Amino acid sequence: MDLLTYYSDLAVAYPEYITQKQFCEVCGICHKTAYNLTRRGEISYEIVDTPTGRIHHIMLKLPVPEAHYHNIALKPSEYQKEIVASLAERAEKVRNREVDSSVDNMLLITNDGRKLALDQRLINPMLPADPESKAVKCAETVFDIWRRTAEKHSTQMIFCDLSTPKGDGVFSVYDDIRSKLVEMGVPENEIAYIHDAKTEAQKKDLFAKVRAGQVRVLLGSTQRMGAGTNCQQKLVALHHLDCPWRPADLQQREGRIIRQGNENSEVDIYSYVTEGTFDAYLYQLVERKQKFIAQIMTSKSPVRSAEDVDDQALSYAEIKALASGNPLIKEKMDLDIEVTKLKLLKSSHLSQRYSMEDAISKTFPKSIAETQERLAGYGADIAAVKEHTAPNEDGFSPMTLAGKVYTEKKAAGAELLVLCQNMLTPEAMQIGSYRGLTLELYFDSFSQEYRLTMIGQLRHVVTLGTDVFGNIQRMDNLLESLPLKEQACREKLSDLHNQLETAKVEVLKPFPREEELQTKLARLEELNALLNMDKREPEVVAETEAPDNSQQSPTRKTTELER
Repeated sequence: MDLLTYYSDLAVAYPEYITQKQFCEVCGICHKTAYNLTRRGEISYEIVDTPTGRIHHIMLKLPVPEAHYHNIALKPSEYQKEIVASLAERAEKVRNREVDSSVDNMLLITNDGRKLALDQRLINPMLPADPESKAVKCAETVFDIWRRTAEKHSTQMIFCDLSTPKGDGVFSVYDDIRSKLVEMGVPENEIAYIHDAKTEAQKKDLFAKVRAGQVRVLLGSTQRMGAGTNCQQKLVALHHLDCPWRPADLQQREGRIIRQGNENSEVDIYSYVTEGTFDAYLYQLVERKQKFIAQIMTSKSPVRSAEDVDDQALSYAEIKALASGNPLIKEKMDLDIEVTKLKLLKSSHLSQRYSMEDAISKTFPKSIAETQERLAGYGADIAAVKEHTAPNEDGFSPMTLAGKVYTEKKAAGAELLVLCQNMLTPEAMQIGSYRGLTLELYFDSFSQEYRLTMIGQLRHVVTLGTDVFGNIQRMDNLLESLPLKEQACREKLSDLHNQLETAKVEVLKPFPREEELQTKLARLEELNALLNMDKREPEVVAETEAPDNSQQSPTRKTTELER
């Protein structure tokens, strides 16, 4: 009996599951022969139950390459550490409903986390390249395998769902890896993107080149290079640069290399993980989804239900009142509900009063003092800016950067961008002065942007972009808006004083429904006395009935192959 022939036939006819009856029909053998083959271990199989538990399927283990898994853990850069911490702050604000969902939400935070774990330049292209990034390590690994398997012309696949190439000049991990491989010595014509194959004919031609070993490195996403990519003949390694959302996507990726028809009996699968980033969360998420799917797909039904206790209690009280025919029971049940609501309202009133007392004694005085200090700071900074403003012909006042005075706006703006690109850490550093204020440059990991702080009595922050003149204009606009901010601060101070006086009046007001609460409490006590509800009735325990011996316990069913 040619088992490989059986495997091949079965793989075509039944790619996933096959019953024993179908197994015998395809192979042309009887049930006894099939049983003996599986019993001797000549055909590997697993017995899988359907959700009904009535039909048992045989899942054949077809001959595929043995996969060796390698997890390459990378240390995060200082920028990545700072940005990860900022993502946690953003998530806390979203959970506390401090920001509108249209501005920030968990999906945006997760996407930023995925980008950050892949390459920090996906957050901000102005950030420096990390010498220990995923792209660097992946390129080194790919080149090493490419060099070792040159005689066999073995091929490799790189999966990355983010930063797909768009050809618009924006930074892409795909382009970064290709450029690094070309620099190492890999011919550019041996590297291809699945995204370059726009039509089915182009895909067919690309896959043929991969099967022939002409294209030895193929990069693509799960969507474009998952199912239907049959070029496994010479695949020797597969690389996961990022983690997909679904377990099925991960299975589809690895199914490109772990499949029949591969000339390599052993293959390598590499997963690149950046420590301390969202990579751990994403792989944990996929694991949790897989466990849930595996649980659902079993023949068992591990379903748990939780009924609403409050609804049940209310329904029971109504039924009890109707059954007894005593209207006092219904009145008592209604009073219980109303008193409970009034007590909650009173607790809320008292909580608000305590909070208001704290605000009167602590919060408002502190806010007023801080606002007064800020108002004085605005006045001092406005005077300093006015004193040190000496515009030239194009309206630009001299700016000092890195110890050098710049009198032209273009040169100052260009130097500002150079200072951003040369920053080694996201920590703040003083870089000069402008219009009487000290300049401090830092990278804001929360917003993933470069920020410039102009420091006088107060700190005035400007977000920097990539435009030479635009950054200078933003600085001037902020300084020109200081009088408006001073006026707003003055109005805020007035509002705080008004709020303080209002709070002093509101804190003296009693609970508005106190009389109603006391009246209903008194009536509830009367009803409890009339109905004797305060006394606990003895519990009546019924004798348990003997079990019906005529009913037999269900026996455990065993699954065996038919003889």
